[in-house]
Amino acid sequence: MAGMHALLSAFAPIWMLTAIGYAVGRSGLLGERAEAVLGRFVFHVAMPAALFTMVSGARLDSFANSSMVAFAVGTALVCGLGFLAAGRLFGRGTADRAIGSMASGYVNSANLGIPVAVQVLGDASFVAQIILFQVLLVSPVILTLLDTGTGAGSGTGSGKAVVLRRMLTMPVRNPIIMASLLGVAVSALGLRLPHALAHSCDLLGAAAVPTALITLGLSLNARPAAVGSTDLARVTAQPVRAEPDLTQGAEGAGHSARAEVVVAVALKTLVQPLIAFAVGGPLLHLPEHQLLAVVLCSALPTAQNAFIYAQQYGLDTRVARNAVVTSTVASMATLSLATWALGATGS
Repeated sequence: MAGMHALLSAFAPIWMLTAIGYAVGRSGLLGERAEAVLGRFVFHVAMPAALFTMVSGARLDSFANSSMVAFAVGTALVCGLGFLAAGRLFGRGTADRAIGSMASGYVNSANLGIPVAVQVLGDASFVAQIILFQVLLVSPVILTLLDTGTGAGSGTGSGKAVVLRRMLTMPVRNPIIMASLLGVAVSALGLRLPHALAHSCDLLGAAAVPTALITLGLSLNARPAAVGSTDLARVTAQPVRAEPDLTQGAEGAGHSARAEVVVAVALKTLVQPLIAFAVGGPLLHLPEHQLLAVVLCSALPTAQNAFIYAQQYGLDTRVARNAVVTSTVASMATLSLATWALGATGS
């Protein structure tokens, strides 16, 4: 009972902020462009500040351990399955497959993983390692696929040359990667930021999660045709190239999107924790508490970053948005089951 109360307490802010965003969207209080403007604020300003603060203050060798191996294997396999499913089953292009991959395997480690870990495990040290892993390794791969899938055919010169040039210059053009790299440099050099600058980054970064959730709530009011209409040029300085839609008609597209959400949520809430358990248990023989941490964190729902990335790259956000909402609901059951089956040993 105490475990369920802890889970409900962790989930409550997510539901409340999303509901506020939905209510604000219904009222029209912030105008028709609110979703696009807030999404750009999160992607270009608040999230880079949060990631820079997080990475610059962390030890970069902290995720070199067996528990992270188990989590990383589960994440890599499920992201790969999500990428393949989006292409083979639903005919998605490269950029949409990247979002499908992210919806399937990128966990909500910060605003949900930390309170769940504190309540169930007794500390959030493993979650901090997961945050670093996702920021420094998973996100750059996803963003590279998004960049390639939406802009590789633009510009002058041969196709391979354009792709190579865009990959080499993406850290300069992408605020998420740039902030992460700057954080790595500060951490590696052992630098300490002036208090005023560090405090400013803290304040700005603290706006990322609540604003992303408000934006997610706003998107629940969007019509399918309007979703994903943000201009990609604001991110990549290239015109939007629409991914091909292989479904026929609005009804077919709706059924395809729903099926894609079901697949992504099943991969996220069931397959990923099962793989993590198989690798961490029979293969690596992790101690009970570490195995619980790996499985519990693998069972966390899809991060709202998937929705923000899809929005900012001008893609159809329905799959990412609905995967975030649906996996958050489903994960309440899977997180409870993992805690019950493996036994919480924390406070």
